[in-house]
Amino acid sequence: MRTTVTLDKDVERLLREAMHRSRSGFKDTLNAAIRTGLGRKTAAKKRSLFIIKARPMGLRPGLDPAGFNKLADEFEVEAFVAKTRKPHAK
Repeated sequence: MRTTVTLDKDVERLLREAMHRSRSGFKDTLNAAIRTGLGRKTAAKKRSLFIIKARPMGLRPGLDPAGFNKLADEFEVEAFVAKTRKPHAK
């Protein structure tokens, strides 16, 4: 059925937000909202799972993993010293 409806500003905003969240068009979102409001639940769309395929990256030759901790410690000490050092009054 095709019809013209005048929506209040707040209802239009809510509908546009629902469209954005569901990534659905105006018609689908409006029909789902009306069904829900009238007590008939919509069937949830089944989405395919997003699967991340991990693979070992390793380190480049010549990089020492223990060296990263030493470097982090040095940065931490430098930041502490810079933060606590008071400028000399002239």
